[in-house]
Formats: sequence, C-alpha cells, structure tokens
Amino acid sequence: MTVEAPNDHLLRKFEEVTAKLSRAKTGLSQVVFGQQEVIDLTLATLAAGGHGLLVGAPGLAKTLLVTSVADLMGLSAKRVQFTPDLMPGDVLGSEVLEETTDGRREFRFIPGPIFCQLLMADEINRASPRTQSALLQAMQEHHVTVAGARHDLPAPFHVLATQNPIEQEGTYPLPEAQLDRFLLQINVGYPNLESERHMLAATTGASDTKVDPLMSSADLLEIQSLVREMPVGEQIVEMILKLVRSARPDEAANARVKSLVAWGPGPRASQAFSLAARALALIDGRHAPSPDDVRRLAKPVLRHRMALNFAARSEGLDADQFIDELLGGLDV
Repeated sequence: MTVEAPNDHLLRKFEEVTAKLSRAKTGLSQVVFGQQEVIDLTLATLAAGGHGLLVGAPGLAKTLLVTSVADLMGLSAKRVQFTPDLMPGDVLGSEVLEETTDGRREFRFIPGPIFCQLLMADEINRASPRTQSALLQAMQEHHVTVAGARHDLPAPFHVLATQNPIEQEGTYPLPEAQLDRFLLQINVGYPNLESERHMLAATTGASDTKVDPLMSSADLLEIQSLVREMPVGEQIVEMILKLVRSARPDEAANARVKSLVAWGPGPRASQAFSLAARALALIDGRHAPSPDDVRRLAKPVLRHRMALNFAARSEGLDADQFIDELLGGLDV
C-alpha cells in the first residue's frame, strides 16, 4: 500500500475544499443578487472561524444571506431579534426549579437560542448593553456561564449579526470590546442595475430559489483547519503589521494619524488580517495570500476597530476614507 506524502495529501485536501467553496459561492449568488463581495467576505469569515457584523440598510438580503449560508453548510441555525427588552437569559438560557418524581426540588438548565452552530443576531444594536455583553464570553470562549455553571457551545459556533446604520433611534452603540470580537465588519451596499433587474425577475415569480446543502459542519471544521495550515509569506506579515500599527495614534509616525485618530486597532486586527487573508486565498483557489488580499480586507478588518476624533469628523472624514489614506502610505 502506497502512503501519500504529506504535501500531496495537503494539496488533495486543498483542491477538494476549494471546489466546495466554489460551489458555495455559486449557490449563494443564485439567491443573493449583486452582493458578490459580501458573499466572499461572509464565507471568508466562517472559513477563518470568526464572527461577522453585516451593516446595511433594510431590504438588502442580509437575513437571507445568513439563512442561506446555514442551509448551504448544513449548520443548525437560530435567529434572535434583538429588542430593547431582550434579557441575557433570553439569549443564553436560564435555570428553572423543578420538582422530581420523588418530591425533590432541583434546578434544570434550559438552553437558550445561543446553543446552535450559527446564531443570527438580528439588529444587534437594538438590545441593551447588558444583553449585548451576554454574547462576549460565547464569541470569544465558545462557552457560557449561567448560575456559576459552564455550558459548552456546539462546534463550530459562529455569530453573524446585522445592524441598520440608518435608523439610530432606540439603539445602543456596540461597545468596543464587542466590536473587536467580530472578525470582519461587512458593509452591505445596494446592488447594481443588472443585479437588481435579475433579482426582480427571480424573486417575484411563482417559485422561489433555495440553496441546497453542499457541506456539513464537519466540512466547515476541515476548512477552518486547512486555513490555519496555509503559509503566510514574510512580506504579507510585514504588510499587516505595518498597516495595523500605522493606524495607532501612539505608535504612528504620521502626524495626521496622531491628530485625527482617537484610538486604533489592537492585536486582534493583525490576527484577523492573517486568518481572513488566508481564507480569501483559499476561496479564490490560491495556495497563499497576496498583498491584494490585505488591501481588500483593510476596511472590513479596521473600520470597526478604530475611531476618528472630532477633528476628523469636522473634515467630513469617515473611517473608510481614512483607511484609504493609510493604504496609500504603504510601500509594500
């Protein structure tokens, strides 16, 4: 019996995973029109083992994208509509006092909707900070603590949250610690004319198009393992570090950064770049990330991990425009 060399085995696995991700992109494109970049970044988020924040106006298929991803990947999914009166127990679960058949009373834990593989946190900024913070431990450590007892979440576990950037009445800004847990902030824009025309024809007929399951949760775990095995060139590492550190006002040599940035990205930004760049390369069928992957990810990685001060806002400068300036200063 011939034993394959490790490199051959890795290449074979790479080809299989790339084919699955290519079919996933095609399947999602048939139900979510004109959002190819959003689809790529969402798949990259899951392939990298992270959580995603989808920000866009109502009616841009954010919910459809999340439910379709769950169907396509065979993940157990639950949706929670975040509202101001939502309590932490409504998300995590709670303990109830029950009487057993022999007359004893004991507490039993009833799991909340967070016990799934893909949680859709719809309009997450409508919940109070107390309820938002209930997700912190789950997103970082993949378990929750209720009444002093630890309860592990299923693997894989991902949160895809949505946020409406237009209507801010009755909302609570997400705290910086919560934002930092999201691997990418994916801004969802309007589709172009041709995509909207195609969508109109496809969604107002007698039948609806649905995605078929193409993967399983085991496949997703295999993809996440492969992403971490992919090599990252020294040039890419240096580019990531230079970009992230150039956005920190206390470390940047650029006087403009010092004068316009209130606080900059932490080390999680570098980790997000490294993982997401490898995931994007895998989705595109490449064996290693390129400088273009880093540039493509600059806004999704950094826009929610830094804040501009009043001086920047007085210039009419937003985070995306400022990140473009940072990219223009890279000599890699």
